[in-house]
Order: sequence, then structure tokens, then C-alpha cells
Amino acid sequence: MNRYRLVHVTEFHYDGVVSGSYNVVRLRPRDDGSQTCLSFKLHTSPASRASSYLDHWGNWIHGFNVLDEHRALRIETQSVVHVEPPPVPAEDITLRAVDAMRDELDDEFDLLTPTGYVPHPPDLQTLIDEAERASSGTLYGFALATTALIHERFRYEKGATHVHSTVLDAIGTGAGVCQDFAHIMLAMVRMRGIPGRYVSGYLVPSSATDNEPSAEDVIGGQASHAWMEMLLPGFGWIGLDPTIGRPVGSRHIRVAHGRDYSDAAPVRGVYRGHAGQQLFVDVGLRPALDDDGQEYLEETAAAPPSAPIESAPEQQQQ
Repeated sequence: MNRYRLVHVTEFHYDGVVSGSYNVVRLRPRDDGSQTCLSFKLHTSPASRASSYLDHWGNWIHGFNVLDEHRALRIETQSVVHVEPPPVPAEDITLRAVDAMRDELDDEFDLLTPTGYVPHPPDLQTLIDEAERASSGTLYGFALATTALIHERFRYEKGATHVHSTVLDAIGTGAGVCQDFAHIMLAMVRMRGIPGRYVSGYLVPSSATDNEPSAEDVIGGQASHAWMEMLLPGFGWIGLDPTIGRPVGSRHIRVAHGRDYSDAAPVRGVYRGHAGQQLFVDVGLRPALDDDGQEYLEETAAAPPSAPIESAPEQQQQ
């Protein structure tokens, strides 16, 4: 079953009265060759009227304002998405051939330059060299080796980093979450002269489809997820998930992409007032059809985590 119903709830609770809240969200799944967003709804409380447009990267942006005084803001999106297994490259290209194309690729995609989240630290060169030795000299081999190396060498640990952490922070701690792993892999492939882009979305855990628990219930399961895509000249973009150590599949739901997290942040906003805030997030994913072939939508609510997230308008992707 590759059709999923998705409910994403974000709640901001303020410790005082605020007003003039201005917000943008990137929560509508993308439409592309292997994925179709069949429906999308956005509700806010207090109620607002949203406008939408496509940004430079082709991501859907929904903006809304809440001008009246309020003590909480709830953002709920509901989507139905059909996902097909991504195509697998039938032919590969050598790393040496990619080296000869570097200037051309840089001019066309502008995705080799360091960013604030993704600097190019010399400390990663050893890992890059190791991945190249394991690649058999091919670009796809390098992609698979890099994905596996990051999964093996870095610990998945919530709280080891925060939403504004960079590649340098994750290298320093040796740990992080999917946002950090995607940034590390972006740094490695870009330092090797290969265009790469950050992807935000969701990973449907296997337990949502077969009721059996899996590691994905802990690592990126049922929450916002992130991975990266690498350009394979002559084929297109291939998705790779270093958090779980393998290429993306039909349970990865793509929402937005860009140079790094800053281009694909799910929720961003500002408000007028001196009150602090707490952020609560809840994501529900399940097949869109029940055992009788009927569509259903499970209700969900933003349940507070065991420890409130520190005041911040952005959510780190887990």
C-alpha cells in the first residue's frame, strides 16, 4: 500500500498574550515523477486565511497571519499522498567523468557552494577518501558508500544537536538526528564535486503498514524526517537516507528541498509580544485505505513531549 494519509499538527503555547503572528509553512507534499499529492488541507486556530505559491525550488509555501491577540496557535495539515518506488539507475558514471564535468555542474545547479548549515570542513576528507575507496570508482558506488559510512560512524541521538546546529556541531559531538546526517552527507558529496540538495519530508515506519515494530519507529519514525538527493548525470536525482543507511524508498514522502534546512524548514514564524513559547509537534501516518478498501482519517492531537521544547519558532527534523 503506497497511498498514505498524513496529519501534521504543530502547536505553539505562549506564556502570555501575543498578537501579529506571521507564519509560513512548507508542509504540502511535492508532486513529481514518483509521488502525487492527492489532497491537502491547512487549518489554523485561531482561524486564518492562507495564501500559497511555489518558491524558487518548486516547494509549496503557505503563508498566513493571525492579527488578533491569542495565547496559542495550532497549525494542522492533512494530506493524502500516493508514492511509487523511485527508479533505480540502470547505468552508472565514473567519478573521473564527474570530475571533468564539475564546472558545468556548478554553473547549472549552483549546489556545490558551502552554506551556513553545510560548511566544508577538512575533517570530513578522511571519510570522503574512505567512501571513494569503497566506491569501485563509480558515482553511485560513492553514494552508497557515503550513506553507509555516515550511518555507521555517527550516533543517532536526540538532543545532541539543535535546530540551528551545523555540520561542525555534529562532527564535534559525533551524534545528531536526521537533519544533521543529511547536512553531513551534503558536505561530503559537494566537497567531492557532486551537486546535492537537502530534502525534508516524512518516513513512514514499517509498523504503520504491517503492525510490526522496527528501528524506524525510533529513528525518524512518525515524525518529520530529512535526507538528501545527489545528482547522477544522465539519470537525475537519487535519494539517499544516511540516517537509516540506505537509498530512499516508497515510504519516504518528499515535502521540500533546497540547499540545506533553511530552504526547507517546515514551519517558520514571528509574533509581536514579549511572551515565551513552547513548541509541540505530532505527526500521524497511516495507509489511506482500511482493510475493506474504504478511506479513513485518524484523529490526532499535539500531545506535549516529556520535556517541553525550548522557545523557538522552528522544529528540528528528527
